Amino acid sequence: MDISRDSRRHRRPSLRTCGTLLVATGLLVSGCSLGASTTDVSMAALPRSTSAELAPYYDQKLSWRDCGVAGFQCASMKAPRDYDKPAAGDIKLAVARKHATKRKARLGSLLVNPGGPGGSAIGYLQSYAALGYPEEVRARYDMVAVDPRGVARSEPVTCLEGKEMDAYTQTDVTPDDQRESDGLRASFEGFAAGCQKRSGAILPHVSTVEAARDMDILRAALGDEKLSYVGASYGTFLGATYAGLFPERVGRLVLDGAMDPSLSARRMNRDQTAGFETAFQAFAKDCVALGRECPLGSRSPLEAGKRLKRFFDELDRAPLPTGDASGRKLGEALATTGVLAAMYDESAWPQLRDALTSAMRNRDGSALLGLSDSYYERDSDGTYANLMFANAAVNCLDLPPAFTTPEEVKEAVPDFEKASPVFGEGLAWSSLNCAYWPVKATGEPHRIEARGAAPIVVVGTTRDPATPYHWAQALASQLSSGHLLTYEGDGHTAYGRGSTCVDSAINGYLLEGTAPADGKRCS
Repeated sequence: MDISRDSRRHRRPSLRTCGTLLVATGLLVSGCSLGASTTDVSMAALPRSTSAELAPYYDQKLSWRDCGVAGFQCASMKAPRDYDKPAAGDIKLAVARKHATKRKARLGSLLVNPGGPGGSAIGYLQSYAALGYPEEVRARYDMVAVDPRGVARSEPVTCLEGKEMDAYTQTDVTPDDQRESDGLRASFEGFAAGCQKRSGAILPHVSTVEAARDMDILRAALGDEKLSYVGASYGTFLGATYAGLFPERVGRLVLDGAMDPSLSARRMNRDQTAGFETAFQAFAKDCVALGRECPLGSRSPLEAGKRLKRFFDELDRAPLPTGDASGRKLGEALATTGVLAAMYDESAWPQLRDALTSAMRNRDGSALLGLSDSYYERDSDGTYANLMFANAAVNCLDLPPAFTTPEEVKEAVPDFEKASPVFGEGLAWSSLNCAYWPVKATGEPHRIEARGAAPIVVVGTTRDPATPYHWAQALASQLSSGHLLTYEGDGHTAYGRGSTCVDSAINGYLLEGTAPADGKRCS
């Protein structure tokens, strides 16, 4: 998704933050049954002592080398492929760092993760965090990232080749009849089969728990007694999981755009659907205020939503030309992805208005296709990064499938449409993807209390489309030392997005160790 980086304040390598939770064809985090929204199951901490089998991993010395990127060093770290059987073999994880600029005042290492799951932490470090985080933070910390197992440079999961992925992203996720329903199911089955064929050995070992345990090995290899960390979106789940497993090793943790680990994923999917509707209504309100400049009309946000839904229905029947070299047209699936991609950051709204104007008034789908391609990290040569492959692999392992049959989806569609008249149907059907996953899920919904941990800052944005605000409230209340910091605004995540209040609170915490008062609100 390479859209104007100036509009993103250089904080991400693409328009959609890597912190998204969404999964291919449609866009949703995989999960389990609706049921209750919370659970009494609480994550148990691991033993404080290191077992003899794991000691060699904790004692390893990293061999740093030049990355080929000015100012950065890289290394490879070993971790057990299977923590239950450490002797069964290793996995190699890619690590990168940039030294603190004031070495004598150094506080330690600050690990960063942009989320996904599937976002490259090293890519995020080198393109933004180690260059764009506040100067005073970069002065006192070595900025560090590890690509989680299965992601980017760390034995990446691979599922489909370029043309196969093109077909997958264009699959109709609002089936009108049995034939289209069967086609969607076959698409999910084909994606899962491709992952098994190309990455079957690693698929059982890319869970969030395993990635969190890898971070503790990295902490030890870096020589840090405690882990300091900034995680966004899914990165909050990863960081909270670390805190749950190793509460006594928590340093200064910032969890920005927080997930609620106690939710079933069908509930999580529905919550996200409502979150995107909230974000769209904010965009629509801004758009209709412009009068004739708004391609969705000038009457009301409600009418704007109806016009967009009619446009999606038109594309379902007759896709628009795009001028794409591979012959792709803009159908409903790609157009929906393009619109949702722009919901992550309000600075992308002007670009979305232009793209919708080109498509709706000029019958040119190229701009919306560009937004969709950027979301999927599709290059101009037709190749895809591994983000969406890793995303599905982690999500489908962390929680059982949201739906197991198309019939279950059909029953749930009205509930999803209630959450979002514009996006609900497609996002409900997209939740079927993990039903056909070749590896059984190893996780379940659970609370994370992390008793004994140092203060942890949980950040929530009131109109966040991907991680609804009440998730941050829930996580902060679960964590025994959670401090909720609220940003009253739009977009996904809050740190580094223009709020001096948010940035000052987080910077003070990272530099001085003083967490903001629980319940502090910023705008």
